[in-house]
Amino acid sequence: MTPRSALKFDLFAEASRKRKIDEVGDPLQVIAQHIDFTALARLVDGIIERSDGRKGGRPAYPTEVMVRVMVLKRLYNLSDEQMEYQLLDRMSYQRFCLLQDSMNVPDRNTIWRFGERLGVDGATALLHGVDEQLHRHGYIARGGQAIDATLVPAPRQRMNKGEREQLSNGQRPEWGDAKDRQKDIDATHTKKHGKRYFGYKLSVSVDHKHGFIRGVATGTASEHDGHHFDEVLDMKNTGKEVNADKAYPSAQRIKMLKVLGFKDGIQRKAKAKQPLSECQERRNQRIAKRRARVEHVFAGIRHMGGKFVRTIGQTRATTVMTMMVACYNLKRLASFLENKVDPFFKTASSKRPVRLQTAKA
Repeated sequence: MTPRSALKFDLFAEASRKRKIDEVGDPLQVIAQHIDFTALARLVDGIIERSDGRKGGRPAYPTEVMVRVMVLKRLYNLSDEQMEYQLLDRMSYQRFCLLQDSMNVPDRNTIWRFGERLGVDGATALLHGVDEQLHRHGYIARGGQAIDATLVPAPRQRMNKGEREQLSNGQRPEWGDAKDRQKDIDATHTKKHGKRYFGYKLSVSVDHKHGFIRGVATGTASEHDGHHFDEVLDMKNTGKEVNADKAYPSAQRIKMLKVLGFKDGIQRKAKAKQPLSECQERRNQRIAKRRARVEHVFAGIRHMGGKFVRTIGQTRATTVMTMMVACYNLKRLASFLENKVDPFFKTASSKRPVRLQTAKA
């Protein structure tokens, strides 16, 4: 007797699986439902010129499709090759990128070329577009802000002593075209908590009320955390308290905040032979509870497939880091809208929105 099996074969198996995914809940469809990708695509079209195929050659994919692909790629920090494979293999990815009924999908070269054309300007436009949608739904910057910086690792470079000496003297070693393209001479080394890092640095300003990133600046790993303080300071936040850790205090900065009407919430750092008083220690502890909001943001970015870049050069790294911030805000906005978080009142439902989980690639 043939044993019974739970397997059921049907011509409509794919449609049945789609219905099951909808019942379980597809997190990518939550993002697609609440984010206006058409508006984001219009912003990109205003920056980069795309061929309509009238002059010959293969016509381009719709801008909205490519914007969705770039967002999906950054949500999971996928390479171009991995992105192509997932678009061919995953039903949820195809549906999110409007490719479920398409015979072909963007290949790795198409994805790479679009990313190159998008560049820093395009990524910044997408970030501003997401910010406009935040304001449209009432999630303005409120409650003060926390400023901090995080290290973003990049692929380590292997160089001999002679090559390092040439770079320190402002000369570029004669590597040859192929090797030269793979050498990142913009990223720098630094040491933090006894561990060495190589790469770049992302500075942000996060509002206390909703936890969205409101100001962004990028630099190299060796730059001081406070280097981009003025650049990321959000002048539009309705709250006047500015919180930061011990890397940021200076007499000039504290005076600047007072002149601008902000409340100084920067932790104090002990000096040589001059320890902090008990009052200052208590003040630092109070500020630490407030500025913890920005650490949650960095953890959220790290959960989006990892906080690192695969690119070569600061321009491309800046594009990637800007897209990281745009996708973090985009994902958080979708979560807020899905859970009906009130933008103005701190109700029981808005204290801690349910995290929008995205399936691992």
